[in-house]
Amino acid sequence: MGSFDLDLSAETVTLVGEYYSLLTRWNDRLHLVAPCSPEEFATRHVLESLLLLKHLPQDAKIADVGSGAGLPIIPCLIARPDLEATLIESSQKKAVFLREALKAVDRKAVIIARPFEDVEPPPVSFVTCRALDQFTLKLPALIDWAPRDSTLLLFAGETLGEQLNRANLKFEKLLIPQSEKRYLFLAAD
Repeated sequence: MGSFDLDLSAETVTLVGEYYSLLTRWNDRLHLVAPCSPEEFATRHVLESLLLLKHLPQDAKIADVGSGAGLPIIPCLIARPDLEATLIESSQKKAVFLREALKAVDRKAVIIARPFEDVEPPPVSFVTCRALDQFTLKLPALIDWAPRDSTLLLFAGETLGEQLNRANLKFEKLLIPQSEKRYLFLAAD
């Protein structure tokens, strides 16, 4: 898939289409993603989410914090059914959407409909976050919450690097293809 260096199966593409169809039907009520064309959704949301796959070993266990529309985790589960995920979403309504989306693409995950601060961290090796409300304010709490020795996989602008430095975390910053200022940060303590 172009500059994203992804090779997706026909089944993955079909299931992503099912997911997109469901998301567009729910989007007016829940404001899951900003309105965009199918092409922009495919690039900005799905392909960017799938960048995580290069950093997740077989059978990786992941907590997705602020799952909302299911990004980045649902595209990853579609492409890699071996992954084990816990989706943590504070909105009850969005948690209902996540259940429906997983059912539509025939994938399983644990869904917790509470703020991550109120949840015991699951036993995972990776924590991802793409669109958490008040992300910069909640980042210190997320870092403290993440299981020891886990890797944070965070989507953000370049100022996130400053916050990670202040938290004394070692990190790698990868520019997202077709972007000038959006990054995937891989951070570990």
